[in-house]
Amino acid sequence: MGHYRMPILQDTGYAVLSPYQAVIDSSEWLSLEYVDWKSSGDTRFAPLASAQGQVECNGFWHASPPRADKDGVWIPSQVGKAPTLVQRARESGANVGRCRVIELQPNSYADAIYNSHLDDNNRLNPDGEGWVVRCFMQLTDDPNSVMVLREDVNDPQTETRIALPAGAQLVVDSERLWHSVWHVGDQPRACLITSLESGPELEKWIWERDPLCNVASAQLDEGFRAAELERAEQRRAARTAFYGYDPTGIRSQA
Repeated sequence: MGHYRMPILQDTGYAVLSPYQAVIDSSEWLSLEYVDWKSSGDTRFAPLASAQGQVECNGFWHASPPRADKDGVWIPSQVGKAPTLVQRARESGANVGRCRVIELQPNSYADAIYNSHLDDNNRLNPDGEGWVVRCFMQLTDDPNSVMVLREDVNDPQTETRIALPAGAQLVVDSERLWHSVWHVGDQPRACLITSLESGPELEKWIWERDPLCNVASAQLDEGFRAAELERAEQRRAARTAFYGYDPTGIRSQA
């Protein structure tokens, strides 16, 4: 039977929504309890909803009993500090699984390509139910930073780079599209990431926010890009030699 997948993501795997307009006090994410969890670079995560309502970031299949990335349990100690973020994560009405704020330290374009990955969103997701996707909402204002999306991790021609000013919102089939963030600046980047189940509620919410499913990439000097891509490929080759296999294809549990 398979899973229900939203037609709006069929062609490109992503939708860029109109920016979130409300002001969110930075204290909501700065006051949260963070877990030193590494994913796609030098990162920490502050979970708002987890498998059992605890401050941890494991995939729900590690819970007892193991289950799909749905029906996340809100963490009281975190929710009380970030009511606006929680309201934003729930406003589509879709089933919420993992929900967390990611903090990413500044990195390079080569770092982003090296760390590009797929998410493990649909492990144990029963046939006939909605495919789990991710919603990303940028919290800090980083207009020179970009989300890097690729249909094929080994083909730079399939790459789209989406700028990340404050309030930028993307819905991404992150188990289909390779993704990472190139964060430019001298302060950490913060972003709200929510696992959402595909279905009528989420589709309606997306369509109400003027989605764009094919956007032009943020500009990048081609000479610089070629040099950074070469650096990334050299690092990937060295990693493969070290492990004896290419770990790129292992889906991220973050």
